[in-house]
Amino acid sequence: MTPLLLVEDDPSVRSMLSTFLELEGYAVEAVSSTREALERLSRRSYPLVVSDIYIDNRTGIDILHAARESSPETKVILMSARGSMETVMAATQGGAYDYLAKPFEFDDLLKILRRAEGAAAVDDEELEPEEPLPTEMIGSSPKMVEIYKTISRVAPTEALVLIEGETGTGKELIAHMIHANSPRAGMPFIPVDCASLAPSLIESELFGAMRGAYTGADRDRTGVFEAANGGTVFLDEIGEIDLNFQLKLLRFLQEKEIRPLGSSRPKKVDVRIVAATNRDLRKMVDEGKFREDLWYRLDVVRITVPPLRERHGDIPLLAAAFLKRYNGRYGLDTRITESGMKALCEYTWPGNVRQLQHMIERLVILAPGGRITEDAVEEAIRASSPKEEPGETLAEAEAEQIRKVLAATGGNKSRAARILGIERKTLYRKLERMGLA
Repeated sequence: MTPLLLVEDDPSVRSMLSTFLELEGYAVEAVSSTREALERLSRRSYPLVVSDIYIDNRTGIDILHAARESSPETKVILMSARGSMETVMAATQGGAYDYLAKPFEFDDLLKILRRAEGAAAVDDEELEPEEPLPTEMIGSSPKMVEIYKTISRVAPTEALVLIEGETGTGKELIAHMIHANSPRAGMPFIPVDCASLAPSLIESELFGAMRGAYTGADRDRTGVFEAANGGTVFLDEIGEIDLNFQLKLLRFLQEKEIRPLGSSRPKKVDVRIVAATNRDLRKMVDEGKFREDLWYRLDVVRITVPPLRERHGDIPLLAAAFLKRYNGRYGLDTRITESGMKALCEYTWPGNVRQLQHMIERLVILAPGGRITEDAVEEAIRASSPKEEPGETLAEAEAEQIRKVLAATGGNKSRAARILGIERKTLYRKLERMGLA
C-alpha cells in the first residue's frame, strides 16, 4: 500500500477522504493541523501528500515546501474551497503536482493520485531527446529527404514552384527555405494569404493602387509585387484566388509587369513566385473553378509535402525540437517520458506539424509535474478535440467523436477507449449500435 499523508482540518471531510483513500488501497496517515503534518514530514518522507491550503496559522504552502524539502520526489496535491490567483501561483511555483478546488468528486482526486503514482513509476523513464539539428526544416524520413533534394536543385534557379500539402504541413517553411537558399536571399520574402483577401481587394493588394483609384485611396499604395522587387513572394492558398482575377495573375507571371489600379502605365518588377495550396487544383480545373492555363503556368516544379501521419518516424525529432524551444521560451524543464513519446507517435495528427507544435507548447506549460506522460498526451488530445456542432443530438455528437478518435488512433480501440475515458467493452457496445463493430 502506498503511504499517503492527508492534512485536513475539517473532521467530516478528513474522515470521508481517509475512508475513500484506504478503500482505494492507500496507507493513509490523517492529521488535522500543520504542526502535526510538519512533525511527520520532519521524521520521514511520503510519496504522496494531500493537503488543504487554509488550515490554521500556517498553510498548505508551508506543507508543500516541507514535503518537497523532505523529498523532491514527493507529489503534493493541494485543495481549497477559497482558491485565488495568488494561492494557485504559489502552489505552482512551489512545485505542487496538482491543485483541486473544493468541492470536488473523490474520483477526480483518485485520478490525480493514480497519475502521480504513474509519474513516479520506474518503467516510464524520462527520455533524453536527441539534440535537434540547427535547421529550419525538421525531419529525416525518406519523403522529407526527397523534398530537401528538390529544394537544393530548384532554389538557385528562377523556376516557379508549387507546394502542395494539407494545412499545417509546413508549406510556408519550405517556401522560405527556397528563398533563403536562392540568389535572392538578401532581398524581401513576403508571404500573402490569398484566402484572407476579398476578391475586390486582391488586385490592389498585389499590384498596388494610385491615389484616387477608388473611394478612400488618398495616397499611392505600393503593391506586394513591387514591395518584394528583387525578392520572393509566397502566394499561400492560391486555389482561393477569385476566378475573375486569375487571368490577371497569369499575365503577370508571363510578363512580370504590374499595372497599379488607376495607372495607365505598366511597371516591370523582378520577383520570384512560390505558390502553395491545400486543394486539388487539377480537380478544380476539371470543375471549372481554376483556369487551366494558370494551372499549367504554376505547375513547373511541384513539391508535395506529406502529412505527419505518413512520416511518424519524424515525430520524436519534431517533439524534441519543440520541447527545447518552449522550455527555453518559458524557462521550464518539462520532460517527455517513454509512454508520452509513444502516445505522440501513435496519434495520427489531423492538424499535422502545426498541431503537434501547439500541443507540445501546451504540454510544456500544463503537463502535471513537468512530465509529458501518456495520460498527459491523451488529456491534451481530448481537450483539443472539436466540440459538437450546434443542432446535433447528443447521440450524433457522441458517434462523431468516437469516429474522430478512432480515426486519430488508427483504429486502435484500446487507445480510443482511454482517450474517450470509457471502458473498452463500453466502446464495443457503442460501436455495435453504430454498426461499426
